Amino acid sequence: MDAIFQFPSLAVWTWVAWNWAALAIALTLLSLVIYLVLLFGKYLRICLNLFVDTRPPMMMGAVDFQRLKGEEVRFRSFDGTSLRGMHIPTPNRQAYKGTIIFCHEFGSDMHTCGRYARPLIDAGFDVFTFDFRGHGESSSLPKYRPLQWPSDKELEDVLGACAYVGSVLTAEGKDTEIGIFGISRGAGSSLLAAASDPNIKAIVCDGAFSTESTIIALIKKWAHIFARVKLVYAYHPDSVWRIVVWMLRRFAQPKLGCRFLSVDKALKEMQPRPILFIHGERDNYISVDQTRLLYEKAPSPKYLWMVSE
Repeated sequence: MDAIFQFPSLAVWTWVAWNWAALAIALTLLSLVIYLVLLFGKYLRICLNLFVDTRPPMMMGAVDFQRLKGEEVRFRSFDGTSLRGMHIPTPNRQAYKGTIIFCHEFGSDMHTCGRYARPLIDAGFDVFTFDFRGHGESSSLPKYRPLQWPSDKELEDVLGACAYVGSVLTAEGKDTEIGIFGISRGAGSSLLAAASDPNIKAIVCDGAFSTESTIIALIKKWAHIFARVKLVYAYHPDSVWRIVVWMLRRFAQPKLGCRFLSVDKALKEMQPRPILFIHGERDNYISVDQTRLLYEKAPSPKYLWMVSE
C-alpha cells in the first residue's frame, strides 16, 4: 500500500523560511564584502597614484617676481630640522605694527613672498619668510617626501618658525603676538599651526583647501578614466570615498615618512581669531568650493574674498 504523503508541518516551513532568510542575508553581505574588496583593491593603487604623483599645475616661482631683501638666518623646526629663513623689516621703523610669518606654497621657496608680502611691509609690518623642509635651502629627512598635502612635518616647520620669531621679539622687548600668511599648502599649514599656537592672532589663507575634500573631488574627476565599469566609480555616497581617502593616507604615510593632518579638524578645534580666506575664481586645480567649505567650518570672526581676476 502506497505511503500516505504528509505535507510538512508549519514548524518545518518556518524553519526553512528562517534559514533561507538567513542565507539570503549572508549571501548579500558576502556579495557586498566582495564588491568592496574588488573596489578598494583594484582601484586603491590608482587612487594612491592620484594622491602621491598628481602635481599641481605649473606655478610662477620666485624668479618671476622681484625678490625682497632681508637678513637670512638658520633656525630649527620643532623636530630639529635645519631651516632657512629671512627677516624683512619694514623700512619705516616708527610705523611698526607687528610681525607676520609667511608660509610659501608647495614647490616654491621663501622668496615667493615677493609676490604677496610687499604691501604688508609698506604698511608697517615686518615679515619673516622661510623655506619648508625639502624646499629651497632648508634641510630635509632621508625618508621624507614632500607633497602638496599638509602634514605633521610642515606643521613642525611652521611652529619652529613661530618659536624662533617669538624668541627674537622677546629679545627685542616686543609683543610676541604674530600674524601668519599662507599660500595653498602653506595656508593649510598655517591653519594647523594656529590651532595649537595661541600667539598667532590673525590668519590670511590664500588658496587653502581640505585634503579630504580635494582628494574626493580628484577621485570623482578622474576615476572614470581608469574604471571600465560605471558602477565602480559612480553612485557612491561620500562616506565610501572618505573610507578610500582614509586608506590612501594609511598606505601613503609610511611610504612618504610623514603623517597627513586634517585642516578641517584644526578649524573645528581652533579658538576664535580673525581669518581671511582668499581664493581665485580662475584656479583650475583647487576649486573655489574648497575654500568655501573651510570658511563655513571656521569660527568667527572670518572673512571670504573671492578674486575674479
